[in-house]
Amino acid sequence: ANISVMDGWRVGVVGLNGAGKSTLFKLIAGELQADGGTISMNVRQRLGMVRQDIPETDTPLIDVVLAANEEMAQLWRDSQTETDGHRIAEIYERLGEMDAYSAPAKAAMLLTGLGFKEHQLTEPFSSFSGGWRMRVALAAALFVEPEILLLDEPTNHLDLEAIMWLEMYLLAYRHTLMIISHDRELLNNCIDHVIHVDKQQLTVYTGNYDAFERERAAHLGMQQKMHEKQQAARAHMQAFVDRFKAQASKARQAQSRVKALERMDLVDAVMADRAVRCTFPDPDEIARPIIATRPGD
Repeated sequence: ANISVMDGWRVGVVGLNGAGKSTLFKLIAGELQADGGTISMNVRQRLGMVRQDIPETDTPLIDVVLAANEEMAQLWRDSQTETDGHRIAEIYERLGEMDAYSAPAKAAMLLTGLGFKEHQLTEPFSSFSGGWRMRVALAAALFVEPEILLLDEPTNHLDLEAIMWLEMYLLAYRHTLMIISHDRELLNNCIDHVIHVDKQQLTVYTGNYDAFERERAAHLGMQQKMHEKQQAARAHMQAFVDRFKAQASKARQAQSRVKALERMDLVDAVMADRAVRCTFPDPDEIARPIIATRPGD
């Protein structure tokens, strides 16, 4: 598998469940080590993804989000303890470059966009359920605004209003985005490339999800036609070999066709994606009447 993602691409990563989409993200993020090969990126670019392991804490929601930008959080802490005047000046200059003074407003905007009420922003993280905690984790990832953002099924814990807000936010995202999602509308509106993960291969398509489906369908149709044409040609040559291999006058021609068969690069048939078959057996006959009522009951 070999793939290159260029700066500024907005990539939807699609494929069957279990094909390896989430594993690919974990390899890119360094959470897993590949058995072979290399993964490389610009060392000056930050990579971010939604954390699944935010510890149990009584920290207010907005502070959890603010802490996601580790450099900013450390600079604020340093500003409270630093005594050297030159270093203090450097700290505040860097905080200004990071637009740190508007950071609380940005964190609040992200949390309210994802469905939290304003009065909840100061409530402890530990007081929320798992689904709401994942919204906080998503807000934290968006707050950092990394140059490479990986989102794995970000809409799983969102209601319709939050999904619509997230879609609008991602449309305006300025950096490289890679997103795994089964939300067709989100992919159609937010991506300009598709990486299809299938049978341990990665294939890049240009366009949104609908464009990917059309191009893939055309490719599969052409592949199946080439397979059928090749199989017919093989059958014709094999029939000639079987018929004339024992005749001296035709032996050379038969041997030539045998070699041609051996050299032929086979085109695979199109295999249907695996499917789950559900069977609903007919129930036993139920005695009638099932319910009977009488006036006055």
